[in-house]
Amino acid sequence: MSASYILRRVTNWALMALAAAVLIVFVMPSYRQGEPSIAGKKAEDFVVTVEGRQARLSDFKGKVVVLNFWASWCGSCVEEMPDLNRLQELIRSRGGVVLGVSVDEDCRNFEHFLREHPVAFRTTCNESLNKKVSLDYGTSVIPETYIIDRQGRIARKVIGPQRWDSAEMSEYFDSALAWN
Repeated sequence: MSASYILRRVTNWALMALAAAVLIVFVMPSYRQGEPSIAGKKAEDFVVTVEGRQARLSDFKGKVVVLNFWASWCGSCVEEMPDLNRLQELIRSRGGVVLGVSVDEDCRNFEHFLREHPVAFRTTCNESLNKKVSLDYGTSVIPETYIIDRQGRIARKVIGPQRWDSAEMSEYFDSALAWN
């Protein structure tokens, strides 16, 4: 065997090991659940209509906002609704709010869902706006949630369903809701 053949084989193995390592990092829950690269970015402002009234995300400045993108047809979204309801109850009195944005293409599905499964938090659907808002935030998978701090900056991005009433999340929100 020549030295160049051995070098090519070692290089190929090293590249495959590097690719495997990168893939492992990207599928690790800790990577997907934190996305530190967006932490500190100003949350994009947008208009929402909740319970018949128009508001802007910026109207919630001073509160910790749990911005959840979901859809009525998304099984994981539906499964996490009771946890989001309990989270709303947990954070309401401490300056927190859960805000759901449905990405349903037909808001009649959203409205039907809410009749069947009432939610305790504010949620909205606007066929022409919600998809744009979710794309502006970089949402690619639902449910996807952004924790926005009291100054209107993104503190954390959570991809996929979450146990919002878990001990880990309770500890996180105790810290996030502490007045500085």
